[in-house]
Amino acid sequence: MRSYFISDLHLDETRPAVTRAFLHYLEQWAGHCDALYILGDFFEVWVGDDDDASLAQTIISALKRFSTSGSALYIMHGNRDFLLGDSFCQQTGATLLPDPILIDLYGQPTLLMHGDSLCTRDTEYMTFRQQARSADWQQQLLSQPLAARRALAAQLREQSQSMNALKADDIMDVTPAEVEQIMRQHQSLRLIHGHTHRPERHPMDIDGQTAERIVLGDWCNKAWILEAQPQGLSLQSFAL
Repeated sequence: MRSYFISDLHLDETRPAVTRAFLHYLEQWAGHCDALYILGDFFEVWVGDDDDASLAQTIISALKRFSTSGSALYIMHGNRDFLLGDSFCQQTGATLLPDPILIDLYGQPTLLMHGDSLCTRDTEYMTFRQQARSADWQQQLLSQPLAARRALAAQLREQSQSMNALKADDIMDVTPAEVEQIMRQHQSLRLIHGHTHRPERHPMDIDGQTAERIVLGDWCNKAWILEAQPQGLSLQSFAL
């Protein structure tokens, strides 16, 4: 019995090593684990389920093989791929998870999030997030031709990189009070999330109880994988 958690792969045609590594692990895990949870920013950008790019089609086919192997597949929106929709899930056999969601992980209530909503000190991003998660805004975007969506995505990505370069590190990290509030709200002493690209296991104390926040790493120079078994968790990294 084991499940795997990953996030922030930022799959992109310009980063073939990450794609190769993911496909390698996916093949190893297929039929040999209970579930794979992908907690957002799986793609560097997702312009809609009608994307006909070769990378998208390769990943969809691989995920479908995984989900038909007997292992469950779960995916969550990130701040880069919030346009993943029902068609993608139907093609891959994935279940789209709400953010946040409380699951039973081998007997322990565990809260899963992408993590961007925890970064409340980044007020500029939080304003954009509210807009980007609007159904009306998304529908307006998806009504545009595929080429126009790709151009807009490239523009937004460039703007984001420029803005982030000027922000202090602590602004782009989680707000501790927000973390405690969401864990209390869901009555969970364990939180797993990504987004910040700061992989670590953080012991916590919530109202006198021992708790933990586990941060998944981004797939840049390493592949970060959280392995969960009934006896515990293991945050691992492997060279790409």
